[in-house]
Amino acid sequence: MNNIYLDHAATTPLDGRVFAAMRPYLGPQFGNADSRYSLGRSASLAVLSSRDKIASLIGGSGGSLYFTSCGSESNSWALKGVCAANFGKKNKIILSAVEHPSLLRAAEDMAAFGFKTELVFPDSSGIVRPEAVERALNRGGAAFVGVMYANNETGVIQPVDDICRLCRTAGTFFFCDCVQAAGAVPLRCGFADGISLSAHKFYGPKGVGALWIRRGAKLGRLVSGGQQESGMRGGTSNVAGIVGMAEALSLACEGMEAESIRVAKVRDVFLNELFSRLKDVRLVGDRASRLPSNANVMFGGCRGEEIMMSLDGRGVCVSTGSACSSGASKPSGVLLAMGLSEEEAASCVRFTFGRDNDEEQAVRAALLTAETVAALRGE
Repeated sequence: MNNIYLDHAATTPLDGRVFAAMRPYLGPQFGNADSRYSLGRSASLAVLSSRDKIASLIGGSGGSLYFTSCGSESNSWALKGVCAANFGKKNKIILSAVEHPSLLRAAEDMAAFGFKTELVFPDSSGIVRPEAVERALNRGGAAFVGVMYANNETGVIQPVDDICRLCRTAGTFFFCDCVQAAGAVPLRCGFADGISLSAHKFYGPKGVGALWIRRGAKLGRLVSGGQQESGMRGGTSNVAGIVGMAEALSLACEGMEAESIRVAKVRDVFLNELFSRLKDVRLVGDRASRLPSNANVMFGGCRGEEIMMSLDGRGVCVSTGSACSSGASKPSGVLLAMGLSEEEAASCVRFTFGRDNDEEQAVRAALLTAETVAALRGE
């Protein structure tokens, strides 16, 4: 039986059209983008063209786009780079309690340099309310505020426009992790001073991401050395990955509206079928303000990890939270921050749908999940 892959929030398969765009730079066009002869100039032009394409797709002409290795690197660089630029001036970091570990851990690292972190908790629906951010800003001293566009575990979309306005009034840098949102919802960079992207979340290659920073915002250097990325991140450019990222985002944006409608319908078929077959189950997080692909479900009387492993044996790939924290034995910090008990958080499973899923698969996955849960409950 073919696997039913329902973990697109962790990673997506590489689009064949993206691989075709990358192929020349994995073979005959192998030049170093910093070499001055024709082979290098060809690679350099490919990087420049890709940078312009991505900036255009995200409405980022009013800033600088830096290529990185992934979303986690982009997040960490943004926080540490902004703090470095503010060292000795402002010493507070404000983060939502549902941020990706790459931001939360980066903030912990900055404690050694005198920075203090204040967490802003969401309500029970998973939404970080602007007024909660405003209260934290009013306490003063903030160099950096980070609230992600859409949560990687629940798919809940945050009111980032309102939060950005508050940060602009306070004169504080607002950063928005857009790793889950890019390719799924339209992005226009005016809602933040910095955003992060990761290619493998929208059917591009692994190992390449981007950090966009608004013009005029101050950011410390990440890697000293060469003049790559305007001297901000030294190291040989990943030309094939960069080309693939630009092509993947372009393809995702072209079909975004139709695909969002389609995948939301597939997800809802799954949920309706699942809820018709099981009791003591519920969707976690706000249903309306949510990515169309995401369904985080709580199963009373079960452990999510047991459900995940049992489904894996039946050919269904799901997760219990962020892939970056999947080895952790503790319940999800995101779900605990929303007010769930440890038992409730441990009973949740994340199902995330994508291009390769259809309604037939959704029905099949719901049936297998219902059978698995019933067996684990002893029903």
